[in-house]
Amino acid sequence: MNELLIIADAHLMAERAAWLQNLASERRLSEHTLTAYERDTRQFLAFLTGHLAGPSTLRDIQALRPADFRAFLAARRKEGSGARSLGRNLAGLRSLLRYLEKKGLVNAAGAGAVRSPKQPKSLPKPLSDRQAITVVSDEAQLHEEPWIAARDAAVMTLLYGCGLRISEALDLTPGDLRAGATMLRIVGKGNKTRLVPLLSVVFDAVERYRSLCPYHLEATQPLFRGARGGKLQAAIIQRTMQKMRSAFGLPETATPHALRHSFATHLLAGGGDLRTIQELLGHASLSTTQVYTGVDSSRLLEVYDRAHPRA
Repeated sequence: MNELLIIADAHLMAERAAWLQNLASERRLSEHTLTAYERDTRQFLAFLTGHLAGPSTLRDIQALRPADFRAFLAARRKEGSGARSLGRNLAGLRSLLRYLEKKGLVNAAGAGAVRSPKQPKSLPKPLSDRQAITVVSDEAQLHEEPWIAARDAAVMTLLYGCGLRISEALDLTPGDLRAGATMLRIVGKGNKTRLVPLLSVVFDAVERYRSLCPYHLEATQPLFRGARGGKLQAAIIQRTMQKMRSAFGLPETATPHALRHSFATHLLAGGGDLRTIQELLGHASLSTTQVYTGVDSSRLLEVYDRAHPRA
């Protein structure tokens, strides 16, 4: 507490404490976020002590310019903070300043004018070929009820075999998968329609579920049902995958969405071109699909070593 009194006057520290209390009681932020925001604002006030040559006051905060906030971020970056940490630093400061602004104590425009650090794109985390095949197999399903085990296998197979989003798979109706169909029409984000090949192994998995499902599946109603007959919810499949991670020693990144990533990555590894994969995934921009070149860089290097004249 002595450190806090040194880096800011009592009025500012009292308002900061009230802000943190408001985040906990009114906003109900997690303990992890509260701890981070407390630390971030404490570090900012400590920086200002040196930057302004004395403990901060509300008047000092009112007078801050964008350059002062950029100087703080530059100092944090020099100490080794990455873009994510810097972005959180700025988010915490903006939250505090907005709180003070609502009380008429400061103007938060200075912090608002500072652009957040550009966040690095996180690469998808695909499963290996063997892991993906395990997840979609009938034998790997953990539910004791045969029709529910078949249902889970069918959903997983659609995610991996067709590259569907989980919401797209759960929105399917029996009429979408008619006998003899070789293509599946999917309505994705923004009501954008695309066609994806319907592999026989995918159709067979769905047919096995259909044959065991105890509920009448009307052509225009949801294909996949919950235990009580309502539309299957994504959370059920997410929990199923969580259990499979534990049962089969899969990584924490093994989620239903990872099966979609695996679909794209394994197609690329097999020689698929990005334009085709973009269409199959329903990405509006090729740049969204291009992240898979980073995921499968080992294959690209192998192709380079084998084919380039100077390799």
